[in-house]
Amino acid sequence: MTTDVTTDGTTDVTTALASPVPDDRPAHRDPNVLRWLGGFTASAVGDNVYYIALSWAAVQSGTAAQAGLVTAVSAVPRALLMLGGGVAADRYGPRRVVVGSTAVRSALVLTAAVLLLVTSPGLWALGAVAVLFGVVDAVFIPAAGALPARITGRSQLTRVQGMRGLATRLANVLGGPLGGLGVALGGTAGAFGLAALLIGVSLPVLLAVRVGELPPDEQKARGAVSAELRDGLRHIRRDRVLRPLIVVIALGDLGFVGPLNIGLTLLSEERGWGSGGMGWVLAGFGVGAGSAALLLTWRGRLPRAGYVMAVTNAASAVAIAGLAQAPSVLAAVGVALCVGMLAGLAGALGTALVQAAAGPAYVGRVTSAATLVSYGVAPLTFPLVGWAIGQWGTGPVFTACAGVCALSGAVALCAGPLRRAELPV
Repeated sequence: MTTDVTTDGTTDVTTALASPVPDDRPAHRDPNVLRWLGGFTASAVGDNVYYIALSWAAVQSGTAAQAGLVTAVSAVPRALLMLGGGVAADRYGPRRVVVGSTAVRSALVLTAAVLLLVTSPGLWALGAVAVLFGVVDAVFIPAAGALPARITGRSQLTRVQGMRGLATRLANVLGGPLGGLGVALGGTAGAFGLAALLIGVSLPVLLAVRVGELPPDEQKARGAVSAELRDGLRHIRRDRVLRPLIVVIALGDLGFVGPLNIGLTLLSEERGWGSGGMGWVLAGFGVGAGSAALLLTWRGRLPRAGYVMAVTNAASAVAIAGLAQAPSVLAAVGVALCVGMLAGLAGALGTALVQAAAGPAYVGRVTSAATLVSYGVAPLTFPLVGWAIGQWGTGPVFTACAGVCALSGAVALCAGPLRRAELPV
């Protein structure tokens, strides 16, 4: 991998991986990318249905607090094992790991459906399912994040991230109604069965996805997992773009996830907006994030990617702080729309820069480091955010979280190579 400063002062981020698509066609017209997108979307919808089914089953078996603990416990194995999952993605190839872990996830959710059908499992059994799902997720998430870099040309990475963002928004929109329909028609067992079917449907599609091979000079000899993990961390530490980029992504996720999850629920309760108001605010965020994803899908590339990511991160901090000051549901929807657009754009550009800057043999490990906070650490802060809001109210806590996001933007602006980073043409 090379990170060179060009004559105009920008940082050219390139890797040695040859394009697996000979004609380097636009990603939205590439059947290989569209197969990947179909598999990813089906799996993502299944994930949403699974979490709704798990929450519903947990509520039926215990208190609201216990249900919250069951749904959050899967973050623990993700936090502990995510970096090891990145090693697996690089060692065995992201497509192979995605296919294998998808099969296990589908089988695990199907097992939960059977248990619910023949017995009434308690919270311990549901918690065990959540923990096991989190263990498999720790392997699946880095591989799923690394796969786009191996299925299309380097110039299409930004467009692919836009397409992935659109698929995620679609999964969020469809997952809720489908999960509710599954519960209504077949109970919690039916909802789990539907989730297993959706996740399983992605398997034959993903099996048809072609991936590019690593060049011979990028193929690394396998060693102990701990040695490969240290090698990946050294790769991040030594790269002038990746080192600050991982910090920027971690700070952005840490400041963003709490307010937009538990914080928004408590804000709606505090203002008397109710679940309907919270739903409208979430819809505003979804439309904003979807708009950013659509922009990237259409444009395919934004110039000065590092600088745009830094500025949108900083601007999203202002919007997050403003969300707690919104005087009405309508105003909150407008602010949430801005949060979704800014944070969605920053997140997609950050992911594209990760895949462009990481050495081909290290994409899985770099991706695991980049997603560790979002999927593993940030969910564990929900109780802390909830407690802090109970002590000081939504305004101060949202402002503090916004400060963390602002720090993310400041780090990106101060890190010259990252600020000047450009995505491949």
